[in-house]
Amino acid sequence: MSPRQLSALLVLSALWGGSFLFMRIAAPALGPVVLIWLRVGIAGLALLGYGAFAGRLHRPGRLWKEYLVIGAINSALPFSLIAAASLVLPASMTATLNATTPLFGAAVAAVWLGEKLTVRKVLGLLLGVAGVGVLMGLGPVPWSGTTLLAAGASLLAAVSYGFAAVYTKSRVKDGDARVLSTYSQLFAALLLTPLVPFVWPQGVPSGEVVVSVAALAILCTAVGYLLYFYLIVSAGPTRATMVTYLAPAFGMLWGAALLDESLGLANFLGFGLILASVGLVTGAGRPHEGRGGLGKQAG
Repeated sequence: MSPRQLSALLVLSALWGGSFLFMRIAAPALGPVVLIWLRVGIAGLALLGYGAFAGRLHRPGRLWKEYLVIGAINSALPFSLIAAASLVLPASMTATLNATTPLFGAAVAAVWLGEKLTVRKVLGLLLGVAGVGVLMGLGPVPWSGTTLLAAGASLLAAVSYGFAAVYTKSRVKDGDARVLSTYSQLFAALLLTPLVPFVWPQGVPSGEVVVSVAALAILCTAVGYLLYFYLIVSAGPTRATMVTYLAPAFGMLWGAALLDESLGLANFLGFGLILASVGLVTGAGRPHEGRGGLGKQAG
């Protein structure tokens, strides 16, 4: 990778890792649904404005139904689940649990697309389960029904991302990445809108919450997607997906540095096991550089 591409990768990883921090700050004040409605709505409008400014504004066209589905399973649902988990779990833990996304993507691809589960992939999946077990069993958060539900929400978000990646790969092979990014966010906001009046928060949010929402929408989502698609085009999709490995690590670091979250042996051991499992499942490190692949989660 060139220095420019590497810089873009590191900035993107820091931004997507920071999303867990911003959700941890803003979710208790706004609630998960309103927070994510603001996130995807502002991000979608920002991307729409950028497209108009750059002269690349396109209508969704014949793929609008696919963009609607992707908006639901790649943004509205998983973002809301992670925001709900952030009410209970530290940012470092939600970030680590989110790193299991490629594992679920491989499992969904095996069932849906008939992709072969090799011995390597099966070992990777088992190692990933062990990593989650270590994180939950030995981590800094005490066991309780609420904790397990929050962890389950984080893992369900990763499952949703896995479905979204496979759906995008199979149904939007030739779609424009920027159009997909813009309209999936706008459709996600549209899907959440009917719920907003019933969960609108009481009181005026603090300045810290407002800044967190703005950073989450503009930096982590709108700018994040632009950086990601730049990497896909310039460095290739395989190198671009290295953000899967780096973003959770940044999430752990941001949580420890800015929220004073404790990081113990279980955090590093659990993350290490999950990281190794993702490497086995995805075949990271192999020299082949594939083409295509528009779907990607953002925490």
